[in-house]
Amino acid sequence: MSPVIGHLDPDFVKVMEDLKGLLRAVFRTENEMTFPASGTGSSGMEIIAANLIEDGDEVIVGVNGAFGARFADCAERQGAKVHKVEAQWGHIIEPGAIETALKAARNPKLVAIVHAETSTGAHQPIEEISALAHRHGALMVVDAVTSLACVPVEVDRWNIDACFSCTQKGLSAPPGLAPVTFSAAAMDAVRKRRTKCRSWYLDIAMIGSYWGSERVYHHTAPITMIYALYEAARIVIEERLEERWRRHRTNAAALHAGLNAMGLKLVAQEGHRLPQLSTVAVPEGIDEAKVRAELLRLFNIEIAAGLGPFKGKVWRIGLMGESCRRENVTLLLGALEQILAGMGLELARGKALAAADAAYAAAAG
Repeated sequence: MSPVIGHLDPDFVKVMEDLKGLLRAVFRTENEMTFPASGTGSSGMEIIAANLIEDGDEVIVGVNGAFGARFADCAERQGAKVHKVEAQWGHIIEPGAIETALKAARNPKLVAIVHAETSTGAHQPIEEISALAHRHGALMVVDAVTSLACVPVEVDRWNIDACFSCTQKGLSAPPGLAPVTFSAAAMDAVRKRRTKCRSWYLDIAMIGSYWGSERVYHHTAPITMIYALYEAARIVIEERLEERWRRHRTNAAALHAGLNAMGLKLVAQEGHRLPQLSTVAVPEGIDEAKVRAELLRLFNIEIAAGLGPFKGKVWRIGLMGESCRRENVTLLLGALEQILAGMGLELARGKALAAADAAYAAAAG
């Protein structure tokens, strides 16, 4: 065994610098202030809210699932006057609704939206909403927790001002860090604050001095986690983002084809379904919790339950990062078919795998 090196060791400092470059590549940005915040993905949300929001700031938040609601709550705790733009769970936030909220606000500080709503499987378009936000003088904030390294996240091209993610999903590292990136405009807003950031630990002015060239001590970085993220990000870049996005689309198409062949229905809005997170309606008369338990007991497969109004009504199937593989798709479809048939659901055995195989053949061209 080797001892863990110190967080100010020159070798570790080089890893920090290289990691910032890797994260810029994954976020598709040139933002200088790009680094992993210490803490899980939720700390990314907190660091953005704590640094960009002051008492009385007007914040527009798209809420079409549990995680949009969470950002709205976080912003309110920072003293913001929050304008929620709500949509039906499973559906996207329409740009027109955001524009209406922007026009109604006196002085909107930022617009926040979830790119990949984990609770519903909805894939939210960003570009048009970002353009609207900037047209009204607001910063654009994006929750990319479930989208980064699974589907395109184009921070610079979409003119996103602050974006956060996590390590355990698309990047396939252990949980514990939150990659974040701040644009020059966002950092200008930080410098123009009337008051100090309410969080000492998440004050980006201080953390930036640690991750910047000054190396001013702020807190002890989670060294082993940073090494893990460094390796995960290196693997992502080695695969190439475009190929990684294609892999997620291909495997999701096969999964969806197999689910449809079993007569199972996808919940998220058609045309706006995430490849990496699928929500599936539980068939009538089926015990959804028992299905999940049997998948875990018999096949070592874990899928998630529904949240909020979807509780007990949907399954959430993650197919992201390194777990987004053909063998996992076929294993899940075969296992679901076996368990559901055993519970009395009428379905044609073998159709799901045949439909998935056809989807793979079509993707191969």
